[in-house]
Amino acid sequence: MEASNNQPHKEEDLGFGKKLSSRRSRLINKDGSFNVRRTGGGLGAIHPYQVLISMSWWQFWCSILLGYLVINALFALGYMAIGLDQLAGWELEGSRSLWKKFSYTFFFSTQTFTTVGYGSISPTGSGANWLASMEAMVGLLSFAVATGVLFGRFSKPSAKIACSPRMVVAPYRDGKALMFRIGNRRQNQLINLRVKLTMAYHDRPEDGDSQYFSQLPLERESVDLFPLSWTVVHDIDEKSPLYGWDAEAMEAHSAEFIVVVSGYDDTFAQEVHTRTSYRYEEVLWGARFIPAFYTDDNGIMVLEVDKIGICERAELPK
Repeated sequence: MEASNNQPHKEEDLGFGKKLSSRRSRLINKDGSFNVRRTGGGLGAIHPYQVLISMSWWQFWCSILLGYLVINALFALGYMAIGLDQLAGWELEGSRSLWKKFSYTFFFSTQTFTTVGYGSISPTGSGANWLASMEAMVGLLSFAVATGVLFGRFSKPSAKIACSPRMVVAPYRDGKALMFRIGNRRQNQLINLRVKLTMAYHDRPEDGDSQYFSQLPLERESVDLFPLSWTVVHDIDEKSPLYGWDAEAMEAHSAEFIVVVSGYDDTFAQEVHTRTSYRYEEVLWGARFIPAFYTDDNGIMVLEVDKIGICERAELPK
């Protein structure tokens, strides 16, 4: 079926520009990251703190471990280059194996780096003493930086809001509406929650591959408290940019729905936000969400976060 002649109201873009190929992938990934790959910029564009603070936890710990091993390996090679005769206690080992020499200088390096200093091996010559002094300073600075980054990762404000895997077009009042559902995955309190829903689409019948953005009005754009789930609703009435569209029309226009959620987190005492997007193939027509919370025997409301995205079939009005 061809797309409807009803055209959405064209607004300013969100920063992605208007001249994009219709063959492009989504603008925003499901995890909220921008689907943009940057090239050039040089090494000056890379900030170590930004990289360490934004990577995943397993990448962070692997980076810390790798840095620890590399630094100590370099200092171990330095001690070997200066000469093992400047390390007292080495002669007690009596080994000429190159690997044995490296392993003992490596472990001596780790003791110096961490300022543990067991004393089985100690520097005696001036070269080894100077190198050990430099390593002690590097160790203190490295642990200070690692501690700061670790604290920054723990204290970094973030929102863990569960979004339904799909949008649905469900019966609503006397017509239908585009809906998705969100819920707080954490036990913390979020207040003054706000949602903005924007549709990105290609208006190919008129402008070729030009891309436009249209903000979709919501039944409710904010809630003061967010203890349970929230079904965000865009009523597809005569004023809606989606009026007259169906699944084929969404695909013809390569529609993508960009979601931005922001609110105040009591734990961090700061504003937090999250974002995601839904493409036209992630919109389920003729479905509605089932309740994700209930009241237990003690009268306590129970939110089942795993049911945020569960829906059932529903007949759409003709």
